[in-house]
Amino acid sequence: MRADRPVPGSRDAHYLVRIAAEVASKSNRTRRRFHKQLVRNLNDALRTTGANPRIRDRWSRLFITLAQPGGASAAGEAMAAATRVFGLSSYSKVDAVTDADLSEIVRVGHDLYRDAVTGRRYAVAPRRTGRHSFSSRDVAVELGAALNPYGTVDLTTPEVTVHVEVRDQRAYLFRGRTDGAGGLPLGVQGRAVCLISGGFDSAVAAWLLLKRGVALDYVFCNLAGPAFERSVIQVTRVLADRWSYGDRPRIHVVDFGEAVGRLQAQVTPRYWQVVLKRLMYRAAGGVAAEIGADALVTGESLGQVSSQTLRNLRAIEAAASLPVLRPLVGFDKQEIIRIAERIGTAALSARVKEYCAILAGKPVTAAKVLAVDREEAPLDPGLVDRAVAARSVLDVRKLADSDLQRDYLWLDVLPKGARVIDCRPPQQDDGWRHPGSRRVLPADFPDLVKILNKDVKYVLFCDNGIQSGQFANLLQTVGYEAYALKDGTKALRG
Repeated sequence: MRADRPVPGSRDAHYLVRIAAEVASKSNRTRRRFHKQLVRNLNDALRTTGANPRIRDRWSRLFITLAQPGGASAAGEAMAAATRVFGLSSYSKVDAVTDADLSEIVRVGHDLYRDAVTGRRYAVAPRRTGRHSFSSRDVAVELGAALNPYGTVDLTTPEVTVHVEVRDQRAYLFRGRTDGAGGLPLGVQGRAVCLISGGFDSAVAAWLLLKRGVALDYVFCNLAGPAFERSVIQVTRVLADRWSYGDRPRIHVVDFGEAVGRLQAQVTPRYWQVVLKRLMYRAAGGVAAEIGADALVTGESLGQVSSQTLRNLRAIEAAASLPVLRPLVGFDKQEIIRIAERIGTAALSARVKEYCAILAGKPVTAAKVLAVDREEAPLDPGLVDRAVAARSVLDVRKLADSDLQRDYLWLDVLPKGARVIDCRPPQQDDGWRHPGSRRVLPADFPDLVKILNKDVKYVLFCDNGIQSGQFANLLQTVGYEAYALKDGTKALRG
């Protein structure tokens, strides 16, 4: 049979996919279930790039064929998404598929790789499964001999490695491999809810659970308004769009404004942080009960901040209705940041302002469960339940950039205590000034961005909203709490 080789202009690309070792080590029954989920997740990943994949499951290998008009570059983009599918160990682009016939393998391998090995050190690495009239060593010896006139055999430090996988009646020839994410296919370990704050820790904790096959919904307890919400959703979108193939994670946005106000009025200040975390646990537990989740996930790391001492964590966990998973408990900050950089959340998390630190003084660091119970007792028991019931729920993978701009940039009224920036272009300036506002010409805005105070809330206005919307979006993008006033000059003039 003639070798099946990709030809110039062909829309087909062929890939051999290796299963993660711990998937392959499961019992046959469990492994079949894991394979089925892995194929489903791979299909989702490839289709998000516009590819039209065909995936064949051959137990120890998956074989992917991509037929798409974009050619090699589009196929490469699709397989880049595949590397973010958990359960995939690595893949190789197949250069040719031929019959499991030794002479044919040698002929095709010679034609394919003679130019690649010319003047270089090379090795032939065969692997064989099934019954054949030849051995793996035969493949190595004969194909190596066919290529020997062009290069030098070096089995220790080759510059080029020619791989041949013979599987039953077919042989696959390829060079090199690309690593995948490993882990377990997303969804095989059920669902949990993750308390997400947008910072480095909670995002990395979520990713580590995704890698263990746990599908996640996210619970965000909003302490600071729509700009904070937008920042957290942007971080969550990275986890959803890049790492959650095969699932449709949701973010449950719980308004914690009333909860924080009641807490600060009724709880001893040094206990604020611990009680706040307990309220968040209760909110996550309420969401988990509604969606049937089996655990809570947090980004807590032992000793990293004052509320995360061992005794405080014990006092906080007393409020949990489900098991609490803390995958970062033994990590230090630099380890966490390195993972965040790898998974793509670091730059966004670096811009998210810390709102959970609601106490400026010295918090309790060795809280006792009974003492925290007494501190929390005066709070309305229905406080969290009402907030959970009134939450908004967003399908994260459905969100577009325009949704975040439209829904999170605009305010109807000027909030108390906000700093006002008049960013009208010169053609709109009629000499009127809002009391206390800061006049900034559009050309001066890049310099202003570098000197504003990130602890201050800013509201921008112009006549038609175009300039103020653009600049408020810029400020939010670099970590400021900034908004555009919906009716601009008209709203302020009354």
